[in-house]
Amino acid sequence: MNRAIAIRLLVGAVAAWALATMDPSRALQPPPGNWYKGNLHTHTLNSDGDSTPAEVAAWYRAHRYHFLVLSDHNYLTEVEALNAAYGGRERFLLIPGEEVTDRFGQAPVHLNAYNPRGLVEPAGGATLAETVQRNVDAIRKAGGLAALNHPNFGWAFRSQDLLGIRDLSFIEVYNGHPEVNNFGGGGFESVEEIWDALLTAGRRVFGVATDDAHHFKSWGRQYSNPGRGWVMVRASALTTADIMQALGAGNFYASTGVELAAVEASPAELRVEIKPQGSRRYTTYFIGPGGQTLAKSIDNPAVYKFRGESYVRARIVSSSGDIAWTQPVFLKN
Repeated sequence: MNRAIAIRLLVGAVAAWALATMDPSRALQPPPGNWYKGNLHTHTLNSDGDSTPAEVAAWYRAHRYHFLVLSDHNYLTEVEALNAAYGGRERFLLIPGEEVTDRFGQAPVHLNAYNPRGLVEPAGGATLAETVQRNVDAIRKAGGLAALNHPNFGWAFRSQDLLGIRDLSFIEVYNGHPEVNNFGGGGFESVEEIWDALLTAGRRVFGVATDDAHHFKSWGRQYSNPGRGWVMVRASALTTADIMQALGAGNFYASTGVELAAVEASPAELRVEIKPQGSRRYTTYFIGPGGQTLAKSIDNPAVYKFRGESYVRARIVSSSGDIAWTQPVFLKN
């Protein structure tokens, strides 16, 4: 390679990096770093779980998770001592969290606060939407990022209830609790449909999968056990700051068991590479505005070339029934 070609390649690489830093959702390549597996929603004896914070931390570390958020109802569990006992550089990390638990009428309003500086008290409100907004605002004021938990728990929300909410960072597209109705029914939208309604309305909301684990001592489909839903975050290091930055930028995918080797987006296309497991087969659905399926692929990697959509995301379904969800690539401001 001569010097002139090398300089042109270097200039092109710098330009690509500059574009990626202006809008992380349009990164030309995955951010540098490693994949870290984490659970963002878990309960202990500090609310309605059946195990101590130490027992819960030990379970997730033993099962090769990299990070964990303890999110007890209206209780902020201190993590310093737990990190001293169970944490390890590039091995395991506990991040502060709380499930801010409120209600409007008969509708449960539960939002997770990721890494708040202190306890966030439920804020209430005169309407369902105001109750959500006031709690999101309280979480953001405390320095945390806000996630709407299990929207179909108690059939609390329809998409129109949420279209005006500002500064909501995440929605639980999958929650492992047996009573949260992820897939909707009886006239109620699935959580994915709610997510697509928000994205179609121009809301930049990322989708997470969580355990919402309560039961570590009793096991079965009727229990809310750990190990059912998680996120895989691509970050430069296993620190609270790096994980939070990556989550806030959408540098992660959500999963109930499907593993991805790479998720790459350019101004021209979205490319998803699946890490095969045994004899399982995979189908990738590329989804756009209105929840429309834009394309379906059995290739690995699966590639979708953009055609002027406002956003595109991917859902990867395994023959085992496991699913992974990539974050939307936002193509129009």
